[in-house]
Amino acid sequence: MKKALAVTLGILTAIGGFVDIGDLVANAQTGARFGMGLAWVVVVGVVGICVYAEMCGRVAAVSRRPVFDLVRERLGPRVALANLVGSYLVTLLTLTAEIGGVALAVEMVTSVHYLLWVPVAAFVIWVVLWRVRFETMERVFGLAGLALVVFVVALVQLDPPWRDLGAQAARFGPAGAEGWATYAFFGITLFAAAMTPYEVFFFSSGGVEERWTRRDLVTERANVFIGFPLGGLLSLAIMACAAAVFLPQGMEVHELEQVGQPVELALGKIGLAVVILGFFAATFGAALETGLSSGYTAAQYFGWRWGKRVPPRLAARFHTVVLVSVLIGVAVLLTTVDPVAVTEYSLVFSAVALPLTYLPILVVANDRDYLGEHVNGRVANAFGVTYLVIIVVVAVAAIPLMLLTGMGS
Repeated sequence: MKKALAVTLGILTAIGGFVDIGDLVANAQTGARFGMGLAWVVVVGVVGICVYAEMCGRVAAVSRRPVFDLVRERLGPRVALANLVGSYLVTLLTLTAEIGGVALAVEMVTSVHYLLWVPVAAFVIWVVLWRVRFETMERVFGLAGLALVVFVVALVQLDPPWRDLGAQAARFGPAGAEGWATYAFFGITLFAAAMTPYEVFFFSSGGVEERWTRRDLVTERANVFIGFPLGGLLSLAIMACAAAVFLPQGMEVHELEQVGQPVELALGKIGLAVVILGFFAATFGAALETGLSSGYTAAQYFGWRWGKRVPPRLAARFHTVVLVSVLIGVAVLLTTVDPVAVTEYSLVFSAVALPLTYLPILVVANDRDYLGEHVNGRVANAFGVTYLVIIVVVAVAAIPLMLLTGMGS
């Protein structure tokens, strides 16, 4: 019973924790502009994150060491340093966006300008990172993120023309006045939102934090292959709600508040209250994950003690990196930069950094010195190599498409 409860909680946490501010913004913007025309990208991205998250979880369970810790040992300090710099900068940008998302969610409740909430949100995030146990932190905010299921309920209540949504999803390519460049740019942001680098580093390090062993491979795979796809369904529900409400009116999504408007339209103030809770839980939970990931990557590269199970005084450098990262995020937001714009840029640069993250994972997952009989099989390698090719194409195209389309405008 205890094992079943652990698996169930892990799956529910993966569902609720899959969606962060990048998924909220990218899916709503895409639904408003293209309807369900890019839903296939979400499916491709979810399969991709499942492929590589499973590798990371398996590495952690079998070797009892996180992937980033093994990257330096297996590929050398120079390759690992490039991985560290790329992943840390993208994670820092994502952390900044998540802190801004928390402040925006609180603004929706209080009507007090979000900038006044940024330092408060950052302080609370840091206190939770400093004091709250890993399992408690992960499960509370992961389960609270399940409030975003309200998008599924709202979609049913809206009763959109389902045949039209299906036709949009079945069509490949832009429709109406939209061009191929813009279509491709939004496809890249959706793909990057699903495969953000911090997710795999957090998943791998979290497996070590939870002391996974070979006996936990079933739990690890259930979290990946059930939790992540169901979390992807939440992303598709957000996209479909935007397609049902905004696309017919020719409206675009530029603010987090707009993302929740279809829910308010369908379910009234109760629905709005639930969706704000979901926004808060999703962004706060992702801020915790990105904050920890910033410390994980640095500490694992330099060989410092790290983790929530280690007393803070014994992992001072790890916690210092986390604190400094949070402070940098606050400083960026207090320049009055738009958190949604930060989110959009974080997705583009996540796309650029994807090869630096995923190629080393594939290499480590094929090393018998670490995994023995649990190295990648032919199927895992076939998917891994195929996705690596996609990742390289996405990384090469991201910046040119950003400049060509003016961030998709």
